[in-house]
Amino acid sequence: MSVRHAMLALLSEGPKYGLQLREEFEARTGEVWPLNVGQVYTTLQRLERDGMVESEGDSPEGPQKAYRITEAGRGELDSWLRTPPDLSSPPRDELVMKVLVALRVPGASVTGIIQAHRRYLVQLMQQWTHIKEDSDPADLNLGLAVDAELFRLDSVVRWLDAADARIKRAGADQESSHDASPMSPDGNIQGKASTAAERRDQWPLPRLRTNVRTRR
Repeated sequence: MSVRHAMLALLSEGPKYGLQLREEFEARTGEVWPLNVGQVYTTLQRLERDGMVESEGDSPEGPQKAYRITEAGRGELDSWLRTPPDLSSPPRDELVMKVLVALRVPGASVTGIIQAHRRYLVQLMQQWTHIKEDSDPADLNLGLAVDAELFRLDSVVRWLDAADARIKRAGADQESSHDASPMSPDGNIQGKASTAAERRDQWPLPRLRTNVRTRR
């Protein structure tokens, strides 16, 4: 997420103060991504240095100092909005790395690890669904942000299901060929089961600020 370009988008509506920018950023993103006011001012200072925004008056940095976008800033914002993000290379996803590494870890239950993560993701999806159901239907920003997160989590769950099936097929193939392998026919590497399922209740769940608009 580009806070830099989000600030430019907000300033394209007119001059604004730093604290106002933080509040509007959180409101426009459905309260899903909280933003520290210090990060706002740091971003504004860099934008001003790069000629993308300019401050009004000679007042020192603080809540009463307003900023406005420049023509260079408008050009940068337009270019960013029209340029697709670079998705040509897969990201270094931590969950994918865990599954790949677990295949070679002696004593790890790959299927157990996959199922533990799957349960957590389903729990996250349920929490996001509750947030969506309890929110104001007129809050378009929150609805779009939650939909994006639900679709993202659903795709990860489907990948875990596909990975689990593929690993089990590989284990069955190795069993039938009598290939000595630490992997069992059910896709598990023999040994002690993972304790990830026992820790899932301690994993973070989505939290929104208390002032999120709710369904009336």
